[in-house]
Amino acid sequence: MPAFVALLRAVNLGPHNKVSMVQLKELAEGLGLLESRTLLQSGNLVFQAKARASAAFEKLLEDALAKKLSLKTPVLVRSASEWQAALDANPFAGEAKSDPSHLLVMPLKTKVEKTAVAELTKAIVGRERVKLVGQVLYLVYPDGIGESKLTAALIEKEIGAAGTARNWNTAQKIAAALEA
Repeated sequence: MPAFVALLRAVNLGPHNKVSMVQLKELAEGLGLLESRTLLQSGNLVFQAKARASAAFEKLLEDALAKKLSLKTPVLVRSASEWQAALDANPFAGEAKSDPSHLLVMPLKTKVEKTAVAELTKAIVGRERVKLVGQVLYLVYPDGIGESKLTAALIEKEIGAAGTARNWNTAQKIAAALEA
């Protein structure tokens, strides 16, 4: 049976959008998602289910989170093969080895035009770098993420698409969980 990862956007980052991983696991099991397990506290859910389009799982989870947990947040779902393909397509291999915590993988809800990424690149005021491969944005924050002006809000404004990012270390842990 195929494995999937669901990535909840902007949960457990402060006082808003709190969700316990126990609640998330129980919600998934209630929806009939099999072998559900969470990874870290940042809204990563790995599960198995009969094959269905990732977008259908996104809607299912978003609706259930809103209804049962009063949590309105985008959810991005990728199959194990889609997740591995995103990791394999990483255009920043050197950073993945030398500074994995400052390399982010950001799956996007919708396709983005390369011209939008060019506009995002123009808006960068620091040393950050971005590249789009397919429906995944890769971001490098050589000076750290916390003080960067390249925020999720700026990224989404410039490219016109919602997404959620995970650092390379977390992305690797998700891949390992999908294989298990």
